[in-house]
Amino acid sequence: MNLDKASGKLDAAEFIASPNFDEREQCGEPEVVIIHCISLPPGEYGQGAIHRFFQNKLSADEHPYYQSMAHLTVSSHFLIERSGKLVQFVDCNKRAWHAGESVCLSKPKVNDFSIGIELEGLDTDPEGFTEQQYSALNQLILALRAAYPAIKADHLFAHSDIAPGRKPDPGPFFDWSKLRLV
Repeated sequence: MNLDKASGKLDAAEFIASPNFDEREQCGEPEVVIIHCISLPPGEYGQGAIHRFFQNKLSADEHPYYQSMAHLTVSSHFLIERSGKLVQFVDCNKRAWHAGESVCLSKPKVNDFSIGIELEGLDTDPEGFTEQQYSALNQLILALRAAYPAIKADHLFAHSDIAPGRKPDPGPFFDWSKLRLV
């Protein structure tokens, strides 16, 4: 698995373009990885709704839960589906809109210097995440760290770490001990 720095794309990921990105305001390369989780509707997997959400194609009529969020414009660089499949929505040289109002490494505007990775899952699901997801996440983190040396082993954060009280993901069922940081 390799990330081409010129294009910002990962060779092992299916690329599905999201319109929800812009240029990074700060100079330099990504310094941190932010781990999120998402399922749409909550607790349901494999519906394709996450792809539509990140492409602004999620209809409020599809499910009652979507009525409060179909108008939002958000994205992430990557999604790791339950099967371990990698999908990339924004090239890593661009700013994906995943962190929201947050602070990391004592700096605001976390989207400017981060890579956002969504795991298909729910922060309150006791079944947590699949072994395939942890395997893909580890490979992805290694590829990101090889391409961007500023992403150090201790520069991996939960969304809840950078937006405490506002975001709970990836939640208590995410097993940090399954990450291989070398």
